[in-house]
Amino acid sequence: MYGIIVLAVYTILMIAVTICLSRKSRSTESFHVADRKLGLFQSAMSIAATWIWAPALFTSAEKAYTNGIPGLFWFLVPNILCLVIFAPFGKKIRAQMPEGITLSGYMAEKYQSVAVHGAYLFELSTLTVLSTGVQLLAGAKILSTITGLPFWVLTVILAAIAFSYSQYSGIKASVLTDALQMILMLGCCALLVPWALTRNTGMSDLVSGLSGISGDYRHLFDSNGMNVFLSFGLPTAIGLIAAPFGDQCFWQRTFSVRKDKIGKAFKLGAILFAVVPLSMGILGFIAAGSGYVAHDSGLVNFELVCNLFPSWVMLPFLFMVVSGLLSTADSNLCAIASLTSDFGGGMKAAKGSMLLLLVLAVGIANIPGLTVTDLFLIYGTLRATTMLPTVLTLRGKSLTAKGVFAGITASLVIGMPIFVIGTVTGSAVLKTIGCLCAVLLSGIVCLVTAPRKAVKA
Repeated sequence: MYGIIVLAVYTILMIAVTICLSRKSRSTESFHVADRKLGLFQSAMSIAATWIWAPALFTSAEKAYTNGIPGLFWFLVPNILCLVIFAPFGKKIRAQMPEGITLSGYMAEKYQSVAVHGAYLFELSTLTVLSTGVQLLAGAKILSTITGLPFWVLTVILAAIAFSYSQYSGIKASVLTDALQMILMLGCCALLVPWALTRNTGMSDLVSGLSGISGDYRHLFDSNGMNVFLSFGLPTAIGLIAAPFGDQCFWQRTFSVRKDKIGKAFKLGAILFAVVPLSMGILGFIAAGSGYVAHDSGLVNFELVCNLFPSWVMLPFLFMVVSGLLSTADSNLCAIASLTSDFGGGMKAAKGSMLLLLVLAVGIANIPGLTVTDLFLIYGTLRATTMLPTVLTLRGKSLTAKGVFAGITASLVIGMPIFVIGTVTGSAVLKTIGCLCAVLLSGIVCLVTAPRKAVKA
């Protein structure tokens, strides 16, 4: 019952906010970049909400529960740093291409290459599909447990909700609803964490749980801590630091916010974002310290809320979950729509791409045996393949189109398969090698093939 109520109220809220506070977009400029007039606070709230996805809500709690301080540290810190590191590059692309809309469009203009353009379109569009799939997977998994409705039905319902308001005014709808979603998420954190800590055993459970449910993860750099670093921390850090650079959601916001507010928006967004996974991590610590045995460690915060609090608390928790997941989903819809602008596509093409994205994402979410954490690591590595060519180009390094294409291809065909094999087999060594290859090969090939400066006699 709670799940159905939340979905119904949430849908009404988001549609009402969109219709009341924005006008239906009639031009692609308005639909894709909000006429480049977004302010600081709404942009920061949108950046934070977009970055709060399934892993931020559940992986943070899972890693705190299973791997204690090392687990949460290697998830939380790179998640925050990546937005801060991205900020100056956001300002660079806006200065170099003031009327831009997409990263792929910027790279196509720089290199005048169909191959480079295609490589970026492949990475950016594939990412939106995989990212949306994992949001639907996580949301439907919880809601199916609560409502008893079939899992696949809920993936379709969540997809339809995200489309219902996103198609109205594009990025403006996404940003407005992101702000409301962020308020809901912060409000839920402000309710749950203090309440959990002020129980009779709350603080002692937190302290006991800092080393995880097994009690073996006390330090970042002892043998157990290093194992967490190699198997999870390193690939996660690389994937997360690279994440905004390979995600059109963030480039789209860079082109949409007022030019003088870009840096501040991303830094404030990083601070607002940090509150949510840190709060979920605290719940994971409390679950571990109390000795709670999770049925599914990937949903330990959800299970703790069910067992620790009165039943009505499930309402705000579900609002937080749906807000976090669909804020990323609707941002992905706007991102895929913006990519159609590379070909001069109009409103029909933009909205058609949204529908196609959702069909593919629903299919991915319904693949048997797929987990949120595994998919998160896989597409996090995908994003890393374009990071160094993008950074080098924005910094003014002279590269060749053939080198950029060859570098990205090398990262995709060598780094990605090694990482996937490592993930499937549980090999920390292969995961680390695959992740490093994914991020480094593209940059190495770009630099090796870069034009040599003539040496003066």
